[in-house]
Amino acid sequence: MVTGGTRGIGAAVTRSLLEGGARVVGVYRTDDAAAEEFVSSLGDLAKAFESRKLDLAESGEVAGLSDLGAELVVNCAGRSRDGLLLRSKGDFVSGVLANNLESSISVCRVLLPAMLKARFGRIVNVSSVVASTGNAGQTAYAAAKAGVEGFTRALAREVGAKGITVNCVAPGFIETAMTSATDEQRLQSVLDSTAVGRAGTAAEVAHAISFLCETGASYVTGAVLHVNGGLYM
Repeated sequence: MVTGGTRGIGAAVTRSLLEGGARVVGVYRTDDAAAEEFVSSLGDLAKAFESRKLDLAESGEVAGLSDLGAELVVNCAGRSRDGLLLRSKGDFVSGVLANNLESSISVCRVLLPAMLKARFGRIVNVSSVVASTGNAGQTAYAAAKAGVEGFTRALAREVGAKGITVNCVAPGFIETAMTSATDEQRLQSVLDSTAVGRAGTAAEVAHAISFLCETGASYVTGAVLHVNGGLYM
């Protein structure tokens, strides 16, 4: 199962796994049109794909995933809401934490029993470079992603002896819909700080995630794999 599996990095991961022969359930929250467009783009691969619409911030909806029996879970879903902490109001912080941290924890809790029964599983959580670097205007988002990395390491210790690996991929600046609104000045500043001098692609992140899903990665767990072109080293 791939959360956020019909757009951006999640869509690239879904496609990569399908091309590798997996059957994939892709979860999305609201964008029906994007999900339909993605399914249409899959061609024959669509025969091995199922999309499910649900809100991962709602524990009742997440509980409905227990029937999947998935041996592989990739948590790509997330929402970036930027703003200075002193200007944030109401449920701003709790909303960011719910969408970027708590949802991953809930998904893992629901799907772990099937993995434990099979004594095999692969969990890959998607973090962000800002968990390591911090970024002004993203205090809640950075905190959530740092939490994802801590959660990943702790869960890896809990289930490692059961044949389940838990890892994290932390992308840098990747060309997706979520980053397309970045203003030109900030974009150039980021690119100037990146060793390879360009933004990354969703396919490049998906390749790293696919590696961690392979049986050959069975001795890699509790790791944070940075895919950022040298933005953070």
